[in-house]
Amino acid sequence: MTGETPPAGRDDALLVEGKARPRGRFPHLRRAGDLVFVSGTSSRRPDGSFAGARADAMGVTDLDIREQTRAVIENVRDLLKAAGGDLADLVNVTAYLVNMNDFGGYNEVYGEYFDETGPARTTVAVHQLPHPHLLIEIACVAYIPVKEAGA
Repeated sequence: MTGETPPAGRDDALLVEGKARPRGRFPHLRRAGDLVFVSGTSSRRPDGSFAGARADAMGVTDLDIREQTRAVIENVRDLLKAAGGDLADLVNVTAYLVNMNDFGGYNEVYGEYFDETGPARTTVAVHQLPHPHLLIEIACVAYIPVKEAGA
């Protein structure tokens, strides 16, 4: 199923048009009743580039955890909107950081979107993510009640 309209059924997988395609055979998100599970999401743009990652002509990279975190959260927001929800519907967030030295910048930006009334959160360090320019990936769960037909 593709498109930007909310899934009609209770158990649907959704690929969202206009977002970077998953780098494997899985959907952007999957609905199971009133729960929406968002696959691991990065700062990757539809053209394959990454927000918060630049390389100069010599190949020297500049990676910005704040910019990447903001882009990841905005990507998650777009995915949730396609399922009929928004960031306020999140109940659980799991963030994967390549380097825990980035925790401060990540936490600062996260705090621009959520406070202590927001979703439960776990942050873990991982050895690496699917691209060397990625500093962060987020997977999450939202509670978005299914809208009955005609409602």
